[in-house]
Amino acid sequence: MRAAGTAPEPEPSTRSGLASLGEAACRYQADEIPPEDLPMVAAEALAAGLDTPTLCELAGLPRNADARDIRDAFEQALSEAGVELPDRGLARRHALRRLAARLIHGEIAAADLTMDDWWETETETVEERSFVSLIPQCGCCMEYTLGLDQRTWTAELRTAALALTSSPPVGPGC
Repeated sequence: MRAAGTAPEPEPSTRSGLASLGEAACRYQADEIPPEDLPMVAAEALAAGLDTPTLCELAGLPRNADARDIRDAFEQALSEAGVELPDRGLARRHALRRLAARLIHGEIAAADLTMDDWWETETETVEERSFVSLIPQCGCCMEYTLGLDQRTWTAELRTAALALTSSPPVGPGC
């Protein structure tokens, strides 16, 4: 029984929708979800039991709708659902942790890390700095940047990725 004056607990499916929408917000801020995928994110949140007017509107937008309209609708839907859009820096730090996990699980190759601007990520922990310091700015100058052979670099990068994924998460979860 709930105390007088408190809001009822959301249903489990609604909590699931809120959690997935919160993760999508974090991934959106980290540039991991392109705008054209946001209508499907909205549809999945609706299917999970979350329902707001703008979420319904967003779910009905085509993938080729204007990216600004999609972004605006997504941010409005987050607001209506009570989901905060995380700080971009924190979102990138959580994305860095997901990237390290993907590397460990063999979902991406070490050389693929040079395809994005991970070296620009603002880090705060030793584990984040160790991982980021091993990511060169571009793939064409890896040997020059790293001063290591490819095999040694890959081993050091995996070790740093393991340390990062094993360290306590920072800030609110995404």
